[in-house]
Order: sequence, then C-alpha cells, then structure tokens
Amino acid sequence: MLKDKTIGIIGVGKMGSALLTGLLNVGIDKKNIIVSDISDKAEVIKEKYGVRFMTNPELAKESDIIILAVQPIDIFECLQNIYPFVDNSKLIISIAAGIKVEVMRSILKKGRFIRVMPNIAAIVKQAASAIYCGPRTTKEDEEVAMAILGLVGEVVVIHNERYMDAVTGLSGSGPAYVFEVIEALADGGVKVGLRREDALKLAAQTVKGAAELVLKTGKHPAELKDMVASPGGTTIYGLAELEKRGTRGGFIEAVWAATKRSEELGS
Repeated sequence: MLKDKTIGIIGVGKMGSALLTGLLNVGIDKKNIIVSDISDKAEVIKEKYGVRFMTNPELAKESDIIILAVQPIDIFECLQNIYPFVDNSKLIISIAAGIKVEVMRSILKKGRFIRVMPNIAAIVKQAASAIYCGPRTTKEDEEVAMAILGLVGEVVVIHNERYMDAVTGLSGSGPAYVFEVIEALADGGVKVGLRREDALKLAAQTVKGAAELVLKTGKHPAELKDMVASPGGTTIYGLAELEKRGTRGGFIEAVWAATKRSEELGS
C-alpha cells in the first residue's frame, strides 16, 4: 500500500522524525521518501536518514502523500508554499493541532485531507493516535493513514471532526499529565526515603504496568483499582488522600482546558 507511493514529510521534528524512522524501518525505499525542513538541517537529515531533501514546493510537486508535521502557527505559510503544486491526486495528512480540514481546503483548493493527532510517545512507537478523514477521502486513504500512524503506536478513527479537539486535549496533551504523575510519585518515594533513581524507575514502571493492565485485561479502571485497594489497607488510604485533594477533577479539567485551547487554535 505504501511501497508504491512517494511520501513527503514537511517538518522533521519529533513527530516528523518518528514517522520517517517508522517508514524506513518497514522497508519503504529511501528514494520514495522526501523531507523538507529549515535549510540548516538539510545536511544533517540527509546524512542521518539517507532520504531526499527538498523545498516545500518541490516536495509537494513530487509527492503522492504529503505529511504536514508542523506546528499550527506555521501551517498557513506552509500551505501557501505548496498551493501551486497540489491537485486532487494528492493526499494531505496534517498533524497541526486544531486546524480543520475546511480551513486547509480553503487555502489549497484541491487535494484530499486527513487530520491526525499522534502524541510524543511516537518516539518510542507507543503513540496513541486518532485520525479524521475529510469528506473527499477514500477507504484507501484511510487505510494509508492508519498504516502510517500504526508504525508508531495504536490508532483510532474519529468520524466527526469536532471531536479531534477532544483527542488533542486527552491523548495529544496526555503524556504531559502522566509525566507529572510519574514525577510526583517519584517525589513521594524520595520523601519517604527512597533513592531518586529507584523512586523514578518504580514510578515509571508502575504507570506502564497499570496501563498494560487496562489495555490487556479489558477491565474497567475502577474494577482494577478495587483489586488493589483491599479493605483497611494502604491503598485505600492513599486513594482517600487523592480524593481529598481533587486529583480526579484536576485531570478532567486539564483535558477540558487543553481541548478548548485546541478549539481556539483552530479558529
């Protein structure tokens, strides 16, 4: 599906480089991959990955699939750069948070559009990603996007674009919330006498293990929580402290706030 396509990636930051590495790891020929980024990174990128480096317009002209791995603040200039070279044969996959399909179409006029929202765990192939396929995309386009994002983690399909902002607020921003949890757990361990390196390793593995239990058992988190919290035991005392401090509400409001910010970026 991907091997007969020329794939262009505009922006080789964390997300762009993670997708690029994934494509190369599954055997996509280097000659079928083109990248674009700020000019002073050209030699470094060519030396590290061995792929072709072009300007945005050159990349758009040569590519069947154009991945926009840029920040929302940069996407409008990027779209204007590639506008003359986009026609209805091109599949545009955008990672820019909050930027709606109709906004991109209003600038490019032509092309087929898919919005995607991965997260930073793409770097270690553990991303939680969602895709939304615009009105003129095909089933093959959806499969292409699923295949590309599947290289760096798990993927879900969102059928209503309005919920892509919610995805941004939850899984797009979510790793930062979890990093806070890991750091706080480790600090708690240090407070009660553990060495910093031991506390951090225990905290990170605890979060990883808990996530695996949710994903692999299919049990509701509340059920798993009850499996840990025995009557009158240590865990229920800890949970009571979290409830006192409104921890659950804080996470809910964090997702809400990030979602609203994504909506603002799109407007």
